Amino acid sequence: MRAPIGTFESAGPAVDRIDLLIPPVAEAVREGWGGVPAERILHVDTDPDIADTAVFVAHHGADLLDRSANCVVVAGKRGGEVTLAACVVLSRTRIDVNGAARKHLGARKASFASMDTAVGETGMEYGGITPIGLPAGWPLLLDPGVVDEEWVLIGSGSRRGKLIVPGKALAALPNAVLVEGLGVTV
Repeated sequence: MRAPIGTFESAGPAVDRIDLLIPPVAEAVREGWGGVPAERILHVDTDPDIADTAVFVAHHGADLLDRSANCVVVAGKRGGEVTLAACVVLSRTRIDVNGAARKHLGARKASFASMDTAVGETGMEYGGITPIGLPAGWPLLLDPGVVDEEWVLIGSGSRRGKLIVPGKALAALPNAVLVEGLGVTV
């Protein structure tokens, strides 16, 4: 099967490659969500050594800079409480952590979660965090530009492999909310 975006040697339904996914992502793919059939979620096997955006785009197609998204864990703090959330923006933008994300979370202060926190709380590898299979109850903040993409490339929970999903499928994930201005141009 040919991937609808990028240049990959092998693409196929993620449900047929469950063994390549970490458990929470595999479970979410198997179950589906928001009426999105599992067959619409594609998996592409990729080299973990080139998982970072700039190198990945150079290797698999410049068009992916506009059609891939990064998922980052943010910690919002108010008083003694910390709220962890996942933020998803197109790769060509950066997350407005202290503006849009902080305001949406109702936090006094917001920052990127530490690598240990992001990995420990999600059970995913740093550099492969995905909005699919996040811990229950986490807010999932999406920049509208991600949802507007017909197809978007996201992490798979590990540095090896990526998922290609319809952008609108991300808006159907649990606790997903569109946040205007979440992604700002670099």
